[in-house]
Formats: sequence, structure tokens, C-alpha cells
Amino acid sequence: MSHIPIYRLTPQGLRPVDYQAASLAEAAHHEPHDGVYTLTNTYQRYQVLKFDAHLDRLEDSAQRENIPLHLDRPALRTALRQMIDEANCGDVRFRITVPRDTPEHLILSVEPFNRPPQGVYQDGVRCITLPHSARHNAAAKTTAWMHDREQHQLPTGIYTGLLLDDDQHILEGMSSNFYAIMNDELRTASSGVLAGIAQQIVFEIAPPIIPLNRTAIRVSDLPQVAEAFITSSSRGIVPVVEIDGIRLGTGQPGKVTRHLMTTYQEWVTRHLEEL
Repeated sequence: MSHIPIYRLTPQGLRPVDYQAASLAEAAHHEPHDGVYTLTNTYQRYQVLKFDAHLDRLEDSAQRENIPLHLDRPALRTALRQMIDEANCGDVRFRITVPRDTPEHLILSVEPFNRPPQGVYQDGVRCITLPHSARHNAAAKTTAWMHDREQHQLPTGIYTGLLLDDDQHILEGMSSNFYAIMNDELRTASSGVLAGIAQQIVFEIAPPIIPLNRTAIRVSDLPQVAEAFITSSSRGIVPVVEIDGIRLGTGQPGKVTRHLMTTYQEWVTRHLEEL
């Protein structure tokens, strides 16, 4: 499609915006730098995963940023279904943005959803760390970070950057949560990060498979890391096989990560719901 559906959801219903874009990334350039947002995708056209959890976090982000937000969830669901019909492309990825200056006018954007290539899951990805990159008010999903992260130019072949605090703790990815398996524990940061929706699922499925330790690892720990992965709503669990040129374990997605990936997908299949 030459341009994607983008509307403002007002108390009076959907209203067109005064710009066009061919993708969510392009549409973001027209969205305010001061606001909050959430982003996820559909399955089988109209099904979603933990949609209310996304809206709960959107409301929490608004509260943390002192933005008055009162979501009409039924109206939002109806509007998104209407836009999915307009897009007419099967599964979509959609963003809900709350501008600070007009929080009663949500910006809704919808694009075709293309899942990552299978090789990402089969072979894993390479990452680099980004020193002194911890986000301000990381517990809020802000549009400021959506714009700021564009300044990080990643080398060819690097899937994402990992954010570090001043003490060299690995906190999270640029748009994901980060986990490391070290000393037979699943390690992930408990503060200085955005609580992910996919992370909620990992916290539920992981304990029967591997003990969970919500303490971030440091860059200096990387030689002792056996496996690692990142998570996000649209991608699920993505294995990480190299960080800063350091091969993790065998350099292939590990046994525990693969077990978690399978269990994650089974959980998703059981919990899909209609939008």
C-alpha cells in the first residue's frame, strides 16, 4: 500500500490526520516527541495477545509522565478493527500514541505485519552494548525515546543495541527486554527498564524451566554467559549469540533458550483473544 491508515481517535470518533506515511517508522516522524505509546500486532487478522496489559501499561506510562489519560477501551477496540478492515492486509502491527497536549485524541497507526525472518530464530542475532545509554524514566514507554533511539547508528549485521547504566549493567534492548543465562540462572534487570508485555509471559513460563534472578549482569560477565535472548511483543523470544564480538556459549541458540521459545509459543497459542 502507498500509505497506511492513520487516524486520531477523538471522543467524536475517528478523524483523519493531516499527513501520510508508508510505515509506522515514517509515521513516527510526524508524531509528538512528548507523549507515551504502545505497539503490538495481531494474529489471524483480529486476534491479539495481552491487549489489556498493553493498555494498562499505556495508562501507567501516562501516569508516570503526568499525562491525564482516560481510555475508552471498547471504542479503541472498535476503531482498531475498523482500521484493520481498511488496511485489508491480514495481520497488522499497530501503534497507539497519546500526545501530552491532546491526550483525549489518540493517534492510531496500522501497517502490515511481517514477522522476522526464520533465520533470526534459528541462528540467533548479534548485538552490541551502548555505554551510558540508560533511559530517563525508563519505566514509561515514551515517544521521546522512540525518537531519541534513532540517533544510535548500528553497524551492519548488528540486530540491536543493549542499553547500559553507568556501572556497566546490561539493562534492556533499544525496543526489547534482555536476559542472560549464567550460572544456571535466568538473569534480567529489575529496575531501570521498561516492563515488557512479552516479559510478563517469560516470568510466567520460565520458573519451571530455570530459576529466575532479577539482577542485571554486567558487561564483564559476558565471558561467563552461556545463553542470552531478547523479547518483545511483536518478536517473542529472539536468541542472542554474540555481544560486543564475544561469542556466547556455542555461538548458537542454546538448549534452555530453545525450550523457552517453544513454551512461549505454546502459551501464546492458548491465550490469543479477539480484539
